[in-house]
Amino acid sequence: MTFKIKEITTRKEMKRFSRFPLKLYKNHPQYVPTLISDEIKSILDSPSMKYCQRKIWIACDSENRITGRVVGIVNPRANEIYGYKRVRFGWFDIIEDFEVAQALIRTVADWGASLGMTEIHGPLGFNTWNKQGLVVEGFENLPQFNCLYNYPYYSVFLERLGFSKEVDWIQYIMSARQPVPDKIERINEAIIKRYNLHILKWKKSSDFKPYIDDFFDMYNKSFMTVCNFIPLTPEEIHESTRFYMKLINPDLSCFVMDSNNRVVGFSISFPSISRALQKARGYLFPFGWFHIMKAYFFYKDIDLMMNGAHPDWKGKGLSSIYHYHTNKTAIRKNLRWAVTNPQLETNHAIDVWKEYDTKLHTRRRCYIRNINF
Repeated sequence: MTFKIKEITTRKEMKRFSRFPLKLYKNHPQYVPTLISDEIKSILDSPSMKYCQRKIWIACDSENRITGRVVGIVNPRANEIYGYKRVRFGWFDIIEDFEVAQALIRTVADWGASLGMTEIHGPLGFNTWNKQGLVVEGFENLPQFNCLYNYPYYSVFLERLGFSKEVDWIQYIMSARQPVPDKIERINEAIIKRYNLHILKWKKSSDFKPYIDDFFDMYNKSFMTVCNFIPLTPEEIHESTRFYMKLINPDLSCFVMDSNNRVVGFSISFPSISRALQKARGYLFPFGWFHIMKAYFFYKDIDLMMNGAHPDWKGKGLSSIYHYHTNKTAIRKNLRWAVTNPQLETNHAIDVWKEYDTKLHTRRRCYIRNINF
């Protein structure tokens, strides 16, 4: 195939960039489209651009039809924290053509090399709030709204290009109505009494506003042991608060508070809106908003989106508290299925799922290779 690589520099061109997956995965039963407006904003207007460098490219055939896309990112904060020199690739989508994949990845690598980088890895975004991790198992399953989906040939092409596994994230699926394991219930009761803890009671996002700074301070500290994690800046926290915090469902969240009323552990789940996003087909209007709002308020399945504990409380059993709370809520609401958030396969926190009747939902992989092809 004859094609050329073109750099994207305008918001108008970004619309073509963001619409490409809608054509690539048209009518695919497992693909969950991102809202076009949200994707454009997340790339062009990300607060991470205060310190990151970014390039956007598409591959086009002889008739100017898009055959692939990619974003290259250099995150100097990540490079400084971890002592490496890496360029990231993300928003990577391609037709089933190895030469297109090769050309796009090589373009990112060449740009990274010009900036002094020595390795390339991905798929990753600016930070862990962006979608990351190529699907390598679980292609038959519907992803969460904040997770990537891709054809199996993506990983084949990357491995053919000399990429190898950097790290895997694991997701599990389970019946949401199964009883709370005895061990979880016992530990929950014991930990609450021993450390004088309690669950924050709130009904709307404004009720949680006094705790936001405390929450993100704990979030930044608790995830520092996670591979490739970068602490959020004040600007990134503001954007995350504006977009995500107002979507948190009080019934599906659990914030564990200490005796000083500070957040020491948390679990956040969302109603599954993946099917609704499929119906929206990338757009809020004319009817996308209706499907999404309906899924948000009338749901039977949930995504166990995020959980963690303050480093000072690691190893003290706090996870049993928020798992107990979420489990009890799911039973009370007579929910059907729960899918866990992607968790590193080396993270001991995933051991808790051994207490439940689960099965593998998705395995996601970050790939890496030397930048010199």
